[in-house]
Amino acid sequence: MAAHRKHRKPRQYPFRGPAARTAGSLALAGAATAGAFNGTGHAEPTLTPAQIKAQVDRLYQEAEEATEEYNEAAEETARTRESLERLRDEAARRTDRLNSARIALGSIATAQYREGGMDPSLRLALTSDPDRYLERASIAERVGDRQAGAVAGVRRELAEIERVRTEAGERTADLTAHRAELVRNKAAVQRKLASAERLLGKLTAGQRASYASDPGAGPGRTAAPRPPAPNARAAQAVAYAHGAIGKPYVWGATGPGSYDCSGLTQAAWRAAGVSLPRTSYTQIGTGQRVSRSALAPGDLVFFYSGISHVGLYIGEGKMIHAPRPGASIRIAPIDEMPFAGATRPA
Repeated sequence: MAAHRKHRKPRQYPFRGPAARTAGSLALAGAATAGAFNGTGHAEPTLTPAQIKAQVDRLYQEAEEATEEYNEAAEETARTRESLERLRDEAARRTDRLNSARIALGSIATAQYREGGMDPSLRLALTSDPDRYLERASIAERVGDRQAGAVAGVRRELAEIERVRTEAGERTADLTAHRAELVRNKAAVQRKLASAERLLGKLTAGQRASYASDPGAGPGRTAAPRPPAPNARAAQAVAYAHGAIGKPYVWGATGPGSYDCSGLTQAAWRAAGVSLPRTSYTQIGTGQRVSRSALAPGDLVFFYSGISHVGLYIGEGKMIHAPRPGASIRIAPIDEMPFAGATRPA
């Protein structure tokens, strides 16, 4: 579990540019209002459409960070569940071997009981048939070895079963923790999205439509740049992303009907035969890092200091990405968000 946690970035929600100025004016406005009313209850200040949009943008970014954390917890849950199933299968196999060892040991004990428990060397010494002495001695020696082996087998299987049970107990505890994290992250996403919807509800229908069309160049397919990809796999990933244009963003979705940002890039490169991790902040650790000036179609482009968003570069400064809840997969310029890095899957 720790191996995956090391990829997680600190949660940061910085304001930049106009959003920073908006946040500052909102804070001053809030302080002034609070002073005027001496801390008594009062109505919320009226926000301008620009202020509402800035707050909604921030909430959507926070929701996307929580979505990526949800995706990571979901992957950890799936991996832990598979590990637990493998341990249960191993425990069943070892129990079968333990039962076989016990049966073998029981057969030896039964045979000794029927023979009166007499020491083999004494029985051989008392035999009246010298011609069969060596044969009986050989049999007794093999029985002794078989008994020792059976006892060792029982002890070995008991130790292994205890090990498997201990490990299974740890995996069960991990699974419980991952499921709890899923619930927390899901609740965080839903709170952010509900807050965003409440703010958007203060806009007119026209203002909401304008906000929905703000990111990128819209869902048009014909305007998409088509520079050559560096290789066939990259071309296939780009073609897949083009085919997803217009499909909705749904948090936690990996297709084929809807996607979140890292779900889209993962699916596009999977179609090209390349396996990517599930989250944006783990995808940036795969493949070859490339500079912004060296970007080529098919590269993964990442945004924000927490690496909470990813898109698929298609050339001419544009990408295909799943922008946010309530919006469809579209073509957008990569400079509409704070650029954090890029990688080239292989």
